[in-house]
Amino acid sequence: MKNIISIVTFTVLLVVVFAVIYPVTILGIAQLAPNQGKGETVSVNGKVIGYTKIGQKFDKDIYFWGRPSAVDYNAAGSGGSNKGATNPEYLKVIESRIAAFAIKNPTINRTEIPSEMVTASGSGLDPDISIEGAKIQVARIAKARKISKEKVEALIKINIEESLICAFGPRKINVLQINMELDKLK
Repeated sequence: MKNIISIVTFTVLLVVVFAVIYPVTILGIAQLAPNQGKGETVSVNGKVIGYTKIGQKFDKDIYFWGRPSAVDYNAAGSGGSNKGATNPEYLKVIESRIAAFAIKNPTINRTEIPSEMVTASGSGLDPDISIEGAKIQVARIAKARKISKEKVEALIKINIEESLICAFGPRKINVLQINMELDKLK
């Protein structure tokens, strides 16, 4: 009987610590973060249009496209496809993405398409693309928007996010941010 009381007491203590105290502590810490821990939102005219750290679907020719998502950009269901690089089903998906990208970007050779433009990230929500991933989309965007390639290339240059301390991680471009800048162009 003594052991049962000890086990029940310990269980109740763990439930209180991990189901009450820990979540309330994390919620309190989140209140000190920007936007009270709800993420870095991007607003236009007072309306939230997206989050800077969560990838979103852009598939119109007038926009830069981000990485494909294995979870259809659903942040509640973050995750990858979990299929190996030699999985025949996965290879068919990659081939169809390459074909679709090549059709919309006919000036680009299939071998020039960066892998990030046809493979989903581990979370399926990557908000950034490489500079190369942006550059290969210039001709399509310029044609669709009826603007010069130079304007689109200049936009890429001013939207490059440098790596941390110029040493950790790649230089990149936030897709939502650059597409908002595209919408501002006349």
